[in-house]
Formats: sequence, C-alpha cells, structure tokens
Amino acid sequence: MRRAVLAIVLLALATTAACSSSAESDRRTLTVFAAASLTDVFEEAAADFEAEHRGIDVVFSFAGSSDLAQQIVEGAPADVFAAADERTMSTVVDAGRAERARLFATNRLIIAVPAGNPAGVTDLADLARPDVTTVLCAPQVPCGALSLQVLERAGVAVRPASEESSVSGVLTAVGEGQADAGLVYVTDIERGNDRIEAVELADAAPEDVVRYPIAALHGSEQDELAAEFVDFIVSGTGAERLRAAGFGAP
Repeated sequence: MRRAVLAIVLLALATTAACSSSAESDRRTLTVFAAASLTDVFEEAAADFEAEHRGIDVVFSFAGSSDLAQQIVEGAPADVFAAADERTMSTVVDAGRAERARLFATNRLIIAVPAGNPAGVTDLADLARPDVTTVLCAPQVPCGALSLQVLERAGVAVRPASEESSVSGVLTAVGEGQADAGLVYVTDIERGNDRIEAVELADAAPEDVVRYPIAALHGSEQDELAAEFVDFIVSGTGAERLRAAGFGAP
C-alpha cells in the first residue's frame, strides 16, 4: 500500500514538473531596442502588452538612439527598434535591417536645472553664461541635434562642460549637481523626481520637435509578434500611455 501511495506521489510530482517545464518552454521573448527617453513609458506599455499576450516577455535595451542603431546595423539580435528621430532610423533602414518605420510620438526640449535652480537660469541665453555649467547631449544623438537646432535658432553659443550619449546622462549630471543646467525632453523631467526642476523655453518654434519612429526589424524570429508590438505602440494601449506621459501625437 505504501509503495502504491509513493508511486502516485512521484507520478504527480513528475507530471507537475513536466507541465512546468512545458509552460516555460512555451514562453517567448520579444527584444526591443528603444531610445533612453522612452524608458519609463515603454516599461509601462510592455506590462500592458504582456497582459494581452500571455507567455510573452518583452525585454528592453535602452540607450542613445545612435548607439542602438549602430548595434543593430552591426547585427545585434533585436525584434523592434524605436528611435528618437527619423534620421537615426534611416541608418537602420538603409542598412537593410528594417523596411518600414512608423511615427508614433513627438517630443520637445526644456531646460533642466537642479532643485532650487541655484544658478538662477531663466532662459536659453543663461546657458552661455560663464558662471553656468551646462551639459548637452552629443550632436550625433537626437536630443543633441535638436539642442543645437534650438540654440542656433536663438543665437546662443554654448560650450558644454560635457556631451552625453543620451538624455539620461544629462539628467544624471543635473540631478547630481554636476551641472547647473541641461537641455532634456519635456517628458524626462518627471524622471528626475524631486532633484530636478524645469525652465520652459520662451520662444520655441513649432518645428523644434523630434519625431519618434518605430519599426519591426528584419531577421527577427518573432516577426509577427514584433509587428503586433509596433501596432500596439502606434495605435493601441501603448499610444494612450505615450499621450498620458506627455508625448505629443505624431
């Protein structure tokens, strides 16, 4: 009798283990390369996407758009790419890694200063003051290219103390008090929590925005799922998340 009971218990355990193993093997991973400025909103959107697609894990690589584009062109395995400007996406398309990109959001710049604004920065001209330490994104990344465009339009020449590879680097420098000011996207101010305050750009032009494109990548082993994620971001719940986070419509 004891042997019979033991056999039943062992069989039940084996069945449970087999089911668990099968469930794990049925899970799929979708790898998304995305601009650093999308970090918070994309992580929230991914939770929604996973809830709608059981057995799917969305894994992100967030960094400067140009760095990510270079990795993709060099063959890094990824299923979806979301860049912070169209120029960067074009390098991926031209390399044959993507065919069609779709615009899904816009963003604009704002001046970030440490809490309390110790340097008394009030406008773009203050970023050129010799007593103000300013950090900017590097010119080759979208936030840097837009920063140069905005500064040139305003006739302000800035010598940045550092040029960061992504907007996250600018946020860190300002938030930690290493800089008196920096140009970041308006949606990034919330990421600085209570360490950062915003100073609006007084005369921003309508064209002083970045447009975010997203594309499913060639060579993906999850091409249908990648296309679904793109649709989700462009017109699904992901789009609602973006608007709620302050991103403009494309």
